[in-house]
Amino acid sequence: MDAAALLKKYFSNEAALEIVLKHSRLVADKALEVAGGLGIPIDLKFIEEAALLHDIGVSRVHAPKMFCFGSQPYICHGITGREILETEGLPRHAMVCERHIGVGLTAEDIRRQKLPLPARDMVPLSLEEEIICFADLFYSKIPDSVTVMKSREEVRASLEKFGEGKITIFDRWYARLCPQPECASGCPA
Repeated sequence: MDAAALLKKYFSNEAALEIVLKHSRLVADKALEVAGGLGIPIDLKFIEEAALLHDIGVSRVHAPKMFCFGSQPYICHGITGREILETEGLPRHAMVCERHIGVGLTAEDIRRQKLPLPARDMVPLSLEEEIICFADLFYSKIPDSVTVMKSREEVRASLEKFGEGKITIFDRWYARLCPQPECASGCPA
């Protein structure tokens, strides 16, 4: 499977494609570093492919600063990505798309925030999904800062507005996936 070719198939705007390709490559590299540092058998091929494709749904959202002019609100890029990858015959990769927003969205989050999403849990379930979601938190798709990795505290601060529970999930992942301040997987302190 050629992830770059699949992304090119869905992104009509070259600038948007470039942003998502850069972002996704950084997320994939970070996810592979984290997975490799765990010292357990894990599906690295899947992690790389799914990380490269996790934002394919951005191709259909309205985010002018990212050169995306679709009809969907940005928050819908996860479920839109799921639809795209299911159509492409990649159901396992599709679930990464749906479950990668923040540290995951619960049905209660969706109802409470009145998000334009189906009211169901969309949280990472497998270790591979958690690793990709975790890696994604360290990189943005803001054009001027795509290649800048956020610190642990910057990630925590970005989750703060969604409640202490989201920070707790991140802290739990951090402790499990990056057990030392300067661990082999390159997690920032």
